[in-house]
Amino acid sequence: MRTVSWDETHQQVKMIDQRLLPGEFQEVSFTNYDQVAEAIQTMVVRGAPAIGASAAFGMALAAQISSASEVPEMQADLAAAAQVLQAARPTAVNLAWAIERMLGVANDPGIDDVRALQAAMLDMAQRIADEDVEINKRMAAHGAGIMRENEVVIHHCNTGALATVDWGTALGVIRMAHEQGKNPHVLVDETRPRLQGARLTAWELEQYGVSYEIITDNAAGYFLSSGKVDRVLVGADRAAANGDVANKIGTYMLALAAKDNQVPFFAVVPTSTVDLEIPEGKLIPIEERNQDEVLGIEVKGEQVAPKGAEARNPAFDITPNRLITGIVTENGVVYPPFEVNLRQAVIGSQN
Repeated sequence: MRTVSWDETHQQVKMIDQRLLPGEFQEVSFTNYDQVAEAIQTMVVRGAPAIGASAAFGMALAAQISSASEVPEMQADLAAAAQVLQAARPTAVNLAWAIERMLGVANDPGIDDVRALQAAMLDMAQRIADEDVEINKRMAAHGAGIMRENEVVIHHCNTGALATVDWGTALGVIRMAHEQGKNPHVLVDETRPRLQGARLTAWELEQYGVSYEIITDNAAGYFLSSGKVDRVLVGADRAAANGDVANKIGTYMLALAAKDNQVPFFAVVPTSTVDLEIPEGKLIPIEERNQDEVLGIEVKGEQVAPKGAEARNPAFDITPNRLITGIVTENGVVYPPFEVNLRQAVIGSQN
């Protein structure tokens, strides 16, 4: 079942509500693009590829519900929808990438009929979703190809089917290796403060039958230094042209510990997540979320933090390319120098 999809019968966007997992599996539907934008912002849906597909379907929904009778009016409606969706979350480049593709259809001079534009917008959104699944499987094959049997892998955040339309990026590699009989074992970082690892990655690994154990984020260094880890696999919400990677907060510390202990560290990144317009990671905008995500943590029903405490809550950090062994893309595994080789991988996907 796909994380985000189009309900043809009701002309709505459907998503798995990831806030409820693992306790409850529930699909929710949205009837306008404002609701889709809110779902992205409030993390009903999360993960860069899934966010991009959700925005694409949000644009398609904007076309379907538009009351415009002429193409220029509908184009104005779609431009307004693009602004709302674009503002939902700042770090994941797939959001802007998908909206740009949708606006390319909206402004196609060859489309001069409202119904034709509605159909073309929906077709492009579905194409983006279908492409994501195919790209993920290609990445998974490349990534699984470099894994040996019985590897122990540390994985951070959630990068599986829930973070994409289906299959996944880094977790997709693990899933592929499992299906190839390589028997990987995963040490799942909890990934605080929202616990995407303990909640979502663990749930997905249960579905696939992959062996795993949950660890606290600050235990990763212990396992890396004790020689009990063969590889680190993470995803990314944006990669700069030089191979610096923006990923879920805690990735940078994990990469430092991996480097210090000579453990290979790989990011699994579709080329749509590579932003060649940003030369280095420090220029990537970092989302800072509500402090309640940190302060609201409870143990046995009691809030951990003192009443009146304040917190900082950056959602992502930057892992510099010097700490990255390789970047797995749908066009193969990219190794340093990333400034040259990553660009070639991206251009290869565009040809």
